[in-house]
Amino acid sequence: MQAAYDIPDDNILMVLEDNQTFRIRLGRALTARGFDVVLAESVAEATAIVKSKPPAFAVIDMRLNDGSGLDIVGMLHEERPDCKMVMLTGYGNLTTAVAAIKSGAVDYLAKPADADDVTKALLAQNDAHPAPPENPMSADRVRWEHIQRVYELCDKNVSETARRLNMHRRTLQRIMAKRAPK
Repeated sequence: MQAAYDIPDDNILMVLEDNQTFRIRLGRALTARGFDVVLAESVAEATAIVKSKPPAFAVIDMRLNDGSGLDIVGMLHEERPDCKMVMLTGYGNLTTAVAAIKSGAVDYLAKPADADDVTKALLAQNDAHPAPPENPMSADRVRWEHIQRVYELCDKNVSETARRLNMHRRTLQRIMAKRAPK
């Protein structure tokens, strides 16, 4: 059972996510919580939405097929400084979290984010921090996500990834051969 939320009258929320299934599911869940949801799957689509009618709220994926969600965070912050934004990512790291917050996002959540956690973050008062997520990623999952991110940044070169992570190549290969932890 979902909690009742006090959604403001200006309740337009843009969901920018390139994964169609996740975008639709999150959009439906946020609509059920009282938001008027507009869906976008690319930086180009989101730019058009922000230029025509900047939303009061936004949920933005960090890495998109045609660019970075940080570009939209900055643009939305310029167009509508009071917009509350939450950055989502499947590859959480401190650098991008800091960049998102400095650009104007109110919170930074790892995917798959729960709609209740997103709603709490969007509706938190300016001086209050949202409550921690009910089901955060485990430390093993965070480690695995970080390794995958560095692996992708190194163009899937195992030796270079191992060097940058300061670990033995065979150890890295064993970790990557296993299934992702929950």
